Parts: sequence; C-alpha cells; structure tokens
Amino acid sequence: MSGSALAYWLNAPGVGELRPVTVPSPRPDEVLVRTVNSAVSRGTETLVFEGRVPESQYATMRAPFQEGDFPGPVKYGYLTVGIVEQGPAHLRGRLVFCLHPHQTRFVVPADAVVVVPDGVPPERAVLAGTVETAVNALWDAAPLVGDRVAVVGAGMVGCCVARLLSGIPGVRTTLVDIDPSRAGVAAALGVDFALAPDAGSGPGAGSVPGAGAHDLVVHTSATSEGLRLSLALLATEGQVVELSWYGDREVSVGLGGSFHSGRLTIRASQVGAVSPARRSRRTPTDRLSLALDLLKDPAFDALVTGRSAFDELPAAMARLSDGSLPAICHLITYDSTDHHTDDSTDHQG
Repeated sequence: MSGSALAYWLNAPGVGELRPVTVPSPRPDEVLVRTVNSAVSRGTETLVFEGRVPESQYATMRAPFQEGDFPGPVKYGYLTVGIVEQGPAHLRGRLVFCLHPHQTRFVVPADAVVVVPDGVPPERAVLAGTVETAVNALWDAAPLVGDRVAVVGAGMVGCCVARLLSGIPGVRTTLVDIDPSRAGVAAALGVDFALAPDAGSGPGAGSVPGAGAHDLVVHTSATSEGLRLSLALLATEGQVVELSWYGDREVSVGLGGSFHSGRLTIRASQVGAVSPARRSRRTPTDRLSLALDLLKDPAFDALVTGRSAFDELPAAMARLSDGSLPAICHLITYDSTDHHTDDSTDHQG
C-alpha cells in the first residue's frame, strides 16, 4: 500500500518549494512515520539554502536520507520527530526521532529511528540531533571538575553545550554572544552570560572571567571574530574546541601574540563520527539515545524560540537565511490530517 506526501526541496540556492513525493509501502524491517514536528538546523541548513557548501565537502555534508545533490535540487534536513504508523510491533504508535529531511510522511529502516523517552515532548525532541552534537563535543573537550569554560555563540549548538556543561560540578560556564537578548536564554540554561565585546575585557566584565582566564572555550559562532575572541579568552595551554561550520567562507585568525607562547590549541569537533574518546565503546545510536534521554530536562524548552507551519517552510527558510526571522531553534509544525493520500483508502493520522 503506497501513498503520497509532501517534502521540502531546495530547487536552487535561495529557492525552496514543497513537492509531492511517493511514499512506498514499508517492508517488514521498515517503518512508516507520520511527522509531528521537525526543526531547522539554522547554521547548516541556511548554508545549504544559500548554496555555500564547498564542492569538496559535498559527500561529507550529505544528510542520512538526503535526496538530490548540492547545490540543488536537494532534499535536506535531519531533525524530525513523528509517530510510527506501520512497522514492527514494538515501534507501532511510538513517538520516534529520525535524521530525516522535512517531509509529512516517510519510510525508513526500523533501525534508523530512536524511540523518544516518556516525558520528552515532540517540540523538545527535535533538538536530539543538536544535543547529540553537544555530547560529542564534550567527549572531545573532556572538561574537568572546576574548569572555567566559555561558549562563544549562543545558537542551537552553543546553547546545548552550555546546558550540558552546567551539570558538571564546579564548572563555571559563560555563554557569550553579540545579542543581549540571549542573556535570558543563558539564565534559563543556568549559566552566566557576557556580551561578546565585553567578554575579553578582564575585570571590567564584572563577575565574568575575562581574557586569559578560561581553561576551555567551545566556539560555535561560525565567524572569524568569534574564533579570535575564543583564543583571547584562553588561559595558558587552554583549548578551543571548534564546532562552527563555515561552509565556503574564509576564516581569518591571528596566530601571533600569545598563541605560541601560551601553547594554545584549536581542536575540531564534528558529529559525523563518534568522538575517539568513546568510539570503541559507543555507537552513533548509543549517542543519539543518550541525547534523547538528556532532553528530559525542560530547560531545553528555552531554545525553541520560533515556529512555522510546514506549508510556510519555503518562506520561513528564506527569512531565516536573511535574518529577518530570528530564532535559536525554529520549529516546524505539521497538520496530521493534511498532505497525504493513500492509494487504497482514506487515512486519517
């Protein structure tokens, strides 16, 4: 029994649309999922929307269930939560997370979905892929009890990293951003906040540790200015863990000054592979399951600061790209009774 659905496609850089797609009948080892919510991974998806994925990274940047190729037409995205309508008995009717593009219904292998724990609403569960990135980053960074840590860039990834850091005993975490409105988000996450121009100003920054005082900095702003600030915040022999994805932008950072004398380190972290620190003992599914379990924490609700209906997604992507639609995590909502026809019978989700 096959059917149809609607999917978001990027036709060409800056031009998106909703397209009808065929949904095949699931095999015994597959599931049919009806989407409840998805989210826009703002940093990566706006780079894709703008056609700024370097050709050398086309293969690396492929999402698990991507169709088409960069720069377009391409069906891209990876933060989706839905209900299993057909599939193995232990999954039918369960709320699941899947690394799937924005689409009203889809079929994937059963082992590609992870059950959302009880107590985690779908609006929060869409953050699973981002919290998974934060988990991997902290496995890479290995912060220690009592560390002073700055997170430069209060977007989705930076905020998730900051919240996880807030649970480590003795760690003082400062979330740094150019937008003063992110101070309220930092408070909800249980961490300090500093405006980027003030973060490296030493004692004048009030209670925030200043330049040269941090054991660890996690950088997520995807700007040269943010990376330069991250280095300025480090204490001697400190480390910047670089989580930003710059696309085709050139990055300028001065490596004079204290970079060599202070024996500073810049380390890349990327979620495509489990951190070497845990790779022998954790699978990607283990990591994603941990992320969903961590989302039992209602503090993460502070990150969902915008929402649009699925029908509005093409316009919303354009506005997220040009900055006229500000949001940390932008939630996409789906009407379960629309966008679906079935070849043999009417189906109400």
